[in-house]
Amino acid sequence: MAISLKINGENYSVDAEPDTPLLWAIRDHVEMTGTKFGCGIASCGACTVHLNGEAVRSCVMQIGSIGDQEITTIEGLDSREVKAIQAAWDELAVVQCGYCQSGQIMSATALLKKNPTPNDADIDTALSGNICRCATYTRIRNAVKYASHTISVKEI
Repeated sequence: MAISLKINGENYSVDAEPDTPLLWAIRDHVEMTGTKFGCGIASCGACTVHLNGEAVRSCVMQIGSIGDQEITTIEGLDSREVKAIQAAWDELAVVQCGYCQSGQIMSATALLKKNPTPNDADIDTALSGNICRCATYTRIRNAVKYASHTISVKEI
């Protein structure tokens, strides 16, 4: 069955069943591999994408329920927030193994779009569903704060 998906501003026709998880449509049918498979039960956050700007877990989202909503993957991010996040990740050497990073960046970017000056509790809440196997949570939190500060300084 052909299902239309709008991913990163482009329309794709995916030949898959409506109950196919979005993650597999993105990775296997559209061949964008930045979104990772971790647990398959929406507990680890490696599969995080944006659906109309909201961070969602693509491993449990069925493609038949998406309709004409806009899907953004790590490959499609292009905003001042993601540029600040990426620069902060680099500046503060956040990454160790890197497996969780696309999901972490997707969640952090969604947070900064909604709340450009989050406190520690806001950051912890927004990223609570993203598991880092290397336990770099302190560096991740610091990088989100660093990115937030970078954005606020540029706005002045």
